[in-house]
Amino acid sequence: MIVVGERLAGVPGALSAAVRTAAATGAGLVWVPRRAGERGAVEAGALPSLLPGGRPATDPRAREETAAAWGVRELPHRYGRDTGQILEAAANGGLAALVVAGVEVADLPDPARAREALDSVGFLVSLELRPSEVTSRADVVFPVAAVAEKAGTFLNWEGRARLFEAALKPDQLTRPPAPTDGRVLHMLADALDVHLALPDLRSVRREMDRLGTWTGPRADGPAESTRPLPRPGEGEAVLAGHRLLLDQGVLQEGDEALAGTRHAAVARLSAATAAEAGVEDGDLLAVTGPSGSVRLPLRVTEMPDRVVWLPLNSAGGGVPSDTGATPGRLVRVGPAATAGQGTAGPDDVPEVRA
Repeated sequence: MIVVGERLAGVPGALSAAVRTAAATGAGLVWVPRRAGERGAVEAGALPSLLPGGRPATDPRAREETAAAWGVRELPHRYGRDTGQILEAAANGGLAALVVAGVEVADLPDPARAREALDSVGFLVSLELRPSEVTSRADVVFPVAAVAEKAGTFLNWEGRARLFEAALKPDQLTRPPAPTDGRVLHMLADALDVHLALPDLRSVRREMDRLGTWTGPRADGPAESTRPLPRPGEGEAVLAGHRLLLDQGVLQEGDEALAGTRHAAVARLSAATAAEAGVEDGDLLAVTGPSGSVRLPLRVTEMPDRVVWLPLNSAGGGVPSDTGATPGRLVRVGPAATAGQGTAGPDDVPEVRA
């Protein structure tokens, strides 16, 4: 069994290699996403190459089944846009409006470009639970119900449906109940004279049951080509990292007791790489990318040489935002005092209680 997670998608060609390896060895291939709703989103057709039920958008029978269920003669003959293409179109004026639901800008591959897109688009609608970088830019914000306040369905990583009911009933809330995401989207569609006929969860479930799951051939596997491995020189390292379970996530804001249990935000280097960079355990390390630096205390760790590990969203604006680099890219490493302009000082390192 080959088990892969969300971060493998950030390595060009890695998912393609995983598919080839599974096919060559006969192993099963399992994708375990970070968020509970991501497997369900794929099965619902959220990827630009898929239709509901995991149907390939290019398969004639899949297209006929979906068109018949939706009561249309035919579907568009092109793929939709992926996240990067949506944001690029918004930044370039190719989209007049955006609807953004539950997205943390720091999670996106290019946070700086995403902010440009949100600032450039003509009209921005946000569906959210908490204030965020998106809501601060939005023309209209719809507060929506949290998971505990609504019924729904999750697909686990095996693809098994797990139905749930609302844990908090309307009479247990201290405010009027918020609408669900589906209800808000239904109202927006009505305002645009597009009638989805999906006013509530029951009708959505009927629609999904009517479409059913796809039993034909699956879409072609990813065919992303690999890139040459980065070769760091002296004073350089390959950036590695992941988000810690408790970090600066929006839904953790305001809970000081929970924040007090976070792991300390530290950078990690091997002993050889630390010596080469001129830093010691406990020193403030500067990690510099194309657009800036982050400074974190160094923890010398047994790990590959010329690799630097950082927690991706535990300090500042997050590593991709502050440095302009994502895992797998080359960055400069060295003592914080020589990091140059545009870097945070020691006083800017957040106090993190272990």
